[in-house]
Amino acid sequence: MTKEKSILELEVSNNTFASFIASLNEKDFLYTGNNKWSAGQQADHILRSLKPVNFAFSLPLSMLKFFFGKANRPSRSYAALVQRYHEKLVAGGKASGRYIPHYIGYNKKQNICKYIISVTASICKKAAKYSEEELDLYILPHPLMGKVTLREILYFSRYHTEHHRVKIVELLQL
Repeated sequence: MTKEKSILELEVSNNTFASFIASLNEKDFLYTGNNKWSAGQQADHILRSLKPVNFAFSLPLSMLKFFFGKANRPSRSYAALVQRYHEKLVAGGKASGRYIPHYIGYNKKQNICKYIISVTASICKKAAKYSEEELDLYILPHPLMGKVTLREILYFSRYHTEHHRVKIVELLQL
């Protein structure tokens, strides 16, 4: 997938997610059951996941190379990345540490939605400055997936948001 398409799909996915969250009433936003995160917590988790990506795209390439190295394989396709993510989830992978959301009150809904849109726009603007080759050459650590290329983190950020939107729909049985 080209850089432009990847960036556009990330932006559309995350803006759609934020709009979906913004449309929820208080009962649906706060609802939780079966030890599942509420929609507010899901949104907070997405935001917590996007912030380090935004930071990484702010770093000079020399720092990425110094701290994380370079890819020793081609970037996975979007479909292959999604498949690998599902394999990690089936194997028991789940969020940990700073990615686990706290209780999110209804009064935080609009701010979280605005912040998701803002951080996503920042990621997209920064990613657009990278060449196709740079997206495939430089890597980042991912807490569940291991080392991923910059292109793969764009793919993941898009899919991850959609994954959590589906989880909210399932929870609320919409």
